[in-house]
Amino acid sequence: MWAVVPGKVYRYEATDATHEFMFYQVEGLAVDKGITMGDLKGTLFEFARRLFGADRKARFRCDYFPFVEPGVEMAIDCFACQGAGCRLCGNTGWIEILGAGMVHPDVLRRVDYDPEVYTGFAFGMGVERIPLLKYGIDDIRLFYSNDLRFLRQF
Repeated sequence: MWAVVPGKVYRYEATDATHEFMFYQVEGLAVDKGITMGDLKGTLFEFARRLFGADRKARFRCDYFPFVEPGVEMAIDCFACQGAGCRLCGNTGWIEILGAGMVHPDVLRRVDYDPEVYTGFAFGMGVERIPLLKYGIDDIRLFYSNDLRFLRQF
């Protein structure tokens, strides 16, 4: 089973150049026999390569997200500083693009899938991050500023 679901998300968060309290998210879910973390990594690396270019560096780090275990964040090297560190990437050289992980066995049990037979992966990505990263936009708040000079370029 595969599903890709878009939707609006609200969360309690301080607004800055890379975060908003409201954003659009696309979530993906794949459940079948034999799905592994390798399938998740391969899918997301290919997504990043095709969207941001073959020369873009990507990394996974352990992180916590509800409903998945293990959970990971995926980041790409900062387009503004090429990984050297700047205001946009918080001087880390990396920008998180999505959260992901393997579907927790308890989630599978709750929908009558046997976790001994079925496994899966899930991911979620803010839609605004795609043009932010792809086109080098340095402030996510511009998407909601109602400035037609900015918006018309898309």
